[in-house]
Amino acid sequence: MIVVEGVLQNKTGFHIRPAQLFMEKANEFKANIMVRNQEGLEADGKSILGLMTMGFEYGSKIVIEASGDDEETAVKALLDLVNNKFGEE
Repeated sequence: MIVVEGVLQNKTGFHIRPAQLFMEKANEFKANIMVRNQEGLEADGKSILGLMTMGFEYGSKIVIEASGDDEETAVKALLDLVNNKFGEE
């Protein structure tokens, strides 16, 4: 299992488009992927509904946890997506 932390840097926060991009990227991997917010709420990183309930906003901490065959590649790709502001701005 690998756990990484990031901070949402896109000004518009984690609305439907970033959530969809995150889910699509997560579904490219075999690893189980979970995300957690700073309050400890956890959701399946491959579920758009779960991701939308997390309440992530600009400046929110996001914890990404992956376990499985391609866990290292998965967390790197997902953290890159977060760090690149989901292609916004």
